Amino acid sequence: MSAETEILAEVEALKAKFSDTKTLYREVCVLLFFRYGITPTANKLYQYVRRGSMNVPAEEVGKFWDDLRHRARVDIQHPDLPEPIKAVAAEAIAALWSQATEAARGELAAARLELQADAERAQQAQAAAEQALAEAQAKTEEIRGQVVQMQEWLQQAQTALEAERRAHAGTQARVQQMLSQLEDAGRQQQALQDGFAAELAKARDAVEAANDRAAGAERRALKEIEQERQARGRADNAAEATRQKLAQVEAAAREQAVEHAAKATRLEIDANQAKLALDNAVKAQAGQEAQVAELRRQLTDSQQATSRYEAEAKTLQALVERLAPVPAPDTSTPARQGRRKVGSSGT
Repeated sequence: MSAETEILAEVEALKAKFSDTKTLYREVCVLLFFRYGITPTANKLYQYVRRGSMNVPAEEVGKFWDDLRHRARVDIQHPDLPEPIKAVAAEAIAALWSQATEAARGELAAARLELQADAERAQQAQAAAEQALAEAQAKTEEIRGQVVQMQEWLQQAQTALEAERRAHAGTQARVQQMLSQLEDAGRQQQALQDGFAAELAKARDAVEAANDRAAGAERRALKEIEQERQARGRADNAAEATRQKLAQVEAAAREQAVEHAAKATRLEIDANQAKLALDNAVKAQAGQEAQVAELRRQLTDSQQATSRYEAEAKTLQALVERLAPVPAPDTSTPARQGRRKVGSSGT
């Protein structure tokens, strides 16, 4: 802080302390002369105080100098001393007072310099403190921004977690529905398998009956029966292949169910993996539905082949019955008797 700034600050303090304009001008004169060693003038006083007219600071400056001179003059009032000695003594005392005043001014100047150095150090400390405060405030603002950002991130994370939970619940419901559909498909496959086994048993019984009835037919009938047996073998092979495919489908369905359960568990950790698992499950379900449709088609073909084989068996049975030789009437006894009669007559 400069001396001018200090003077202005102390003048403002004096303004708040003294409301009388003349008293304020006198105190400012004392401040300038004794504290800062500045010779007070009317213009300088008015620049600092700026109250009243220019006559007021001029009058107060004159009174200040008169009072100062009066204080600097020492009157020696002693009846025994002659006037020249009184004058010399007064001048000596005045010189002593002047020297004391100068010494006081020097000490005041040294004290002012020391105070100014202290003030500068205080200003530096204040500047450092203000800078530290500004840095702390900036850091606080940065931390506050980070806190706000973390709160926003936490809110977004909570929102995303809630969405993932809802998606997971929906996925679990869809997986449960898919498992129910797989169970229904398994039951339908079992029912189809049981029906196919019954139809196959009926076909086998019919073929065996046809074979028994056609056992004594001629070679063409035997050949056709052999062809029927071969066809029946192919039907058995087709049925066995169908059973194997059904078993594979059931195993695949069980594996898919286990896989879906594992994927449903992993969905709690990663929603993206759950979506991928769901897509795979949907694709697998579509493949299984295609396999079931293919098996149904093969089952229908097998049933049609069985019906065709039954019709062929019936046709063969009719053919065997038609081709069976009709037993000739027994006419051996009358013929012999006729021959005997012919011989005897010729004799």
